[in-house]
Amino acid sequence: MLDQLGIKKVTLDLPFRLNHVNCFIGETDYGVKVMDTGLHRNQTVQRWNEELRGKHVSDIIITHYHPDHFGYAGGLQQQTGANLWMTEVDERAALSSWEKPFLQQLNDNYKLAGIPKEIASQLADNTSSFYPYVTPYPTVHGHLKEGEQIQFGTYEYEIIYTPGHSDGLVTFYNQEKNVLLSTDHILPKITPNISYWFHGEANPLKNYLASLEKIKKLQVEWVIPSHGNPFPDANKRIEEIKSHHEDRLSYLLEEIKVETTVYEATDKLFPKKLSVHDSRFAVGETIAHLEYLRIAGECTKELINGSYLYKAN
Repeated sequence: MLDQLGIKKVTLDLPFRLNHVNCFIGETDYGVKVMDTGLHRNQTVQRWNEELRGKHVSDIIITHYHPDHFGYAGGLQQQTGANLWMTEVDERAALSSWEKPFLQQLNDNYKLAGIPKEIASQLADNTSSFYPYVTPYPTVHGHLKEGEQIQFGTYEYEIIYTPGHSDGLVTFYNQEKNVLLSTDHILPKITPNISYWFHGEANPLKNYLASLEKIKKLQVEWVIPSHGNPFPDANKRIEEIKSHHEDRLSYLLEEIKVETTVYEATDKLFPKKLSVHDSRFAVGETIAHLEYLRIAGECTKELINGSYLYKAN
């Protein structure tokens, strides 16, 4: 399928439990375009040097600001001189999420979540440790906008704004082949992490579910994701993901019949022992689910003794 589309998949290793990211090269008459770049580390630099040797890179497209997609964007731009494109909202997030003003607030936010001081410090340190993996920052030449068309490989794709996994995440749809480059919006084996990261949209889970419905209307036949292999029938997977979140919300609402901190709720949703990196994602996802319930009027949130407590109505 990828060959038919004029696209090459470049799978890069990641030093996490989610151990890879799929980036893509699209051949055009004017050179190649790269979609996402991986973390900025030696293995990534070497792999892109091999993949792009002798090629003219005209454009770098960043689907969203998370480090495994954005990290080597600036470094690759310096190597190639390519124009770089991403959404405006995720450009702002990318240029602030690993900087001191935001990082200095993390411990306070984790304290409000009821997380013990030592663990909160570990989570904040884990966030700040990404700085070398996402710098140098790129220069963004233009912003990806809803409804515009871009050439990638053999075909043109419509840019579809699908916030949730990040506030500015975009996917790319080609109607002729009925194929979606789903980035991290729809994945075949795991559900994308939907977290509130103490910035941006207050209800990312609501946005994510709305974005799923947006893609569902297209009845996409083939999905090419950023993690895992291409798979058929987007709507089948969309229904599975929606059901997963409905189950999590119902379970969480039962668990907060008594006043509960974010930290306590995280232990309920994620009872297995997690690494510091995964714990950070678990906290973010728990907040997203709690805030979805609160905004929907299903629970309350009150600041007591320095921590927010959630309680089902």
